[in-house]
Amino acid sequence: MKKRTNVNRQPFLVGAFAAVSALTVAAVPALAFTGQQYEAQAKVSLPQAEAAVAKAVPGGRITDRELEKEKGGSGLRYSFDVKVHGKTREIGVDAKTGKVLENSVEGANAD
Repeated sequence: MKKRTNVNRQPFLVGAFAAVSALTVAAVPALAFTGQQYEAQAKVSLPQAEAAVAKAVPGGRITDRELEKEKGGSGLRYSFDVKVHGKTREIGVDAKTGKVLENSVEGANAD
């Protein structure tokens, strides 16, 4: 009986790891925010809303994102917490028009 070597397993393992990594990365955006049940009603995608936030708060870092039903605008909005200059700002983007509806400092750090 011949002894098998593990020489041919490396390409398989590298390919399997790459496939699992790709699936994990692809799944992350779908899990990156709450309110996914409203996604079909939104005309503005999450990346488009994030672009509006980047324009409204240059240099900010999004720390939380949510799609929610809320009064004002079309009634459906993306709500972002954005850390900038040591403060957290809440940015609301209308999920049907892309318009920034809110841009305010949260909590005790309010101006």
